[in-house]
Amino acid sequence: MRVALSFARSAADKGEVPVGAVVVSESGDLMAAAGNDREAASDPTAHAEVLALRAAAFSLGSWRLSGCTLVVTLEPCTMCAGAAVLARVGRIVYGAADPKAGAVGSLWDVVRDRRLNHRPEVVSGVLAEECGAVLKEFFGTRRIR
Repeated sequence: MRVALSFARSAADKGEVPVGAVVVSESGDLMAAAGNDREAASDPTAHAEVLALRAAAFSLGSWRLSGCTLVVTLEPCTMCAGAAVLARVGRIVYGAADPKAGAVGSLWDVVRDRRLNHRPEVVSGVLAEECGAVLKEFFGTRRIR
């Protein structure tokens, strides 16, 4: 989570919403890491999770990320939760909950929907206060302007 937090902070420095994500292999090796890049890329799908999943799949040479863990500073949205399910990640670990758009238990629960053919394990609240503080600081400075 600390690596994901460093990518979230880097994203904030670039004016992006500070979310960071990493993909870790079953053996614990860091496969990919990314921060949000929607503004710079002019791409609504350039969320940290999607970018990290893409990079990990490319690195592995397969879209199937079975046994891998997606670690993200903010609870994934519906797009990112769906991407994790489609990538067959074994586990999703996230920091801060997102009551407005979270799709891993807060607003929706895409990853535990029994109608889907894959359901990753979920670990929530890892360094939640620190992850949330990065977001609060980012949005707090924008509200002052």
